[in-house]
Amino acid sequence: MTRVTRRALLIGGLALTTVGAGSDRLADPFTLGVASGDPTFDSVVLWTRLAPTPLAEDGAGGMPSRAVEVKWEIALDERFRRVIRRGKTYARPEEGHSVHVDVRGLLPGREYFYRFAAEGHLSRTGRTRTALAPWALGSGLTMAFASCSQFEHGYFTAYRRLAEDQPDLVLHLGDYQYEYTKGAYVAPGGNPRDHEGPETETLANYRQRHAQYKTDLDLQEAHAVAPWAVVWDDHEIDNNWADEVYEKPQIPQPNFLARRAAAFQAYYENMPIRSKPSGIDLQLYRRLQWGGLANFHLLDTRQYRDDQACGDGLKACPERLEPTRTITGAAQEKWLLDGLKRSHARWDVLGQQVFFSQLDFTPGVGETNNMDAWDGYAANRDRVAAGFCHTRNTVVLTGDVHAAWAADVKERWNDPTSRTVATELVSTSITSGGDGSETRPETPAILAENPHVKYFNNRRGYVRTKFTAREVRADFRGLDYVRTPGAPVTTKASFVIEDRSPGLHKA
Repeated sequence: MTRVTRRALLIGGLALTTVGAGSDRLADPFTLGVASGDPTFDSVVLWTRLAPTPLAEDGAGGMPSRAVEVKWEIALDERFRRVIRRGKTYARPEEGHSVHVDVRGLLPGREYFYRFAAEGHLSRTGRTRTALAPWALGSGLTMAFASCSQFEHGYFTAYRRLAEDQPDLVLHLGDYQYEYTKGAYVAPGGNPRDHEGPETETLANYRQRHAQYKTDLDLQEAHAVAPWAVVWDDHEIDNNWADEVYEKPQIPQPNFLARRAAAFQAYYENMPIRSKPSGIDLQLYRRLQWGGLANFHLLDTRQYRDDQACGDGLKACPERLEPTRTITGAAQEKWLLDGLKRSHARWDVLGQQVFFSQLDFTPGVGETNNMDAWDGYAANRDRVAAGFCHTRNTVVLTGDVHAAWAADVKERWNDPTSRTVATELVSTSITSGGDGSETRPETPAILAENPHVKYFNNRRGYVRTKFTAREVRADFRGLDYVRTPGAPVTTKASFVIEDRSPGLHKA
């Protein structure tokens, strides 16, 4: 993206503040980049966070304990000759000096450019886009989705390659940042870089950790290229947390709810979202409509779930089949099923965190499932899958598992001949797990045990999709290494999902 000069800014009409000698003028506060998110047909959220010293241990980013005026503008062109909105707001210490500007009155299906100015400094330029007008199908939507970016496990080259693909929209499905202290989670071959600070437990910890991730220039490129729609998984707070239950009950966390509130507050401060936290609550599930082409149902499978069955892990566990067990909570399940039933979109898309399809990890006799995934909440999963019959087409997008998968969602999991009701696409990680490999020794046996699973790859990367009225094309984009920066990206496999024909077809 072009970095606009001071002269261009003045020409564009967004005057920079002149600060006299002896003032407390800040160093460049725009070290964390810019972002936009949650586009509608006539609005988008613009974000930045001021942090001249982003890795400060107190989480304040080197900012003073006062509100700072921030000016913003949005234009039809990258040189800001056609500015259509401008204004000012305040970055306040109680919100980590973050800025969320909900710009309204925009035109549907349009590309825009935006930037900020504060304390005599100018941010980089970001590119964003509004959704299509209601009911419009348009010529297509290029959407990329990603998950699982452990800073220590490698370089964020995949984010830069994603940005180079110039998507219209980016979905991030969780594990945007990891909570561990330096060296607590080591990738095969070792970690090429380290986390700053302790394991994240306080608001200062989470602010510092988010800032460290945001200083990565590859991640900044991905944020600046398109609007994002984000949902969390577990590592934004604590590994495998479930509602008010932390990962390891045998190691008491008496302040876990305070930790959860701190994590939610920092998440809001660092993401281009509209919803604000209220204590230990933040409603993150929401719906994003892209005209008549697609409805994105963004889910939260952490905040409302029951604790994992049978002590978590890969288990043969009859408890997972209990009809009352929930991964979504009753209110979110009703919201989702009502939304699917009322939808008139060509494609209904679930953006969510953990593996949806059944996956048996034991070849032959017996069955072992992942208690942290939808398999641990089978009845809840089956009710949601039954709701797919109300839609024209349903696609489930998934993160979490650090490998690329693709599967047909079956009406009856243990009957390979049963009807396919939807399709699941699983993104590999950006870095988590290190360089990875094309396959794993156990993969052939697992694929044979699960014939509805059609694809597996263990490299790092993301998924690029193209939605049109007739089909969805999914390109699994992979990098062969992340331990050193600069890897090229290749398309490891491509699939097509045809309108009114759920299931995967090799492209």
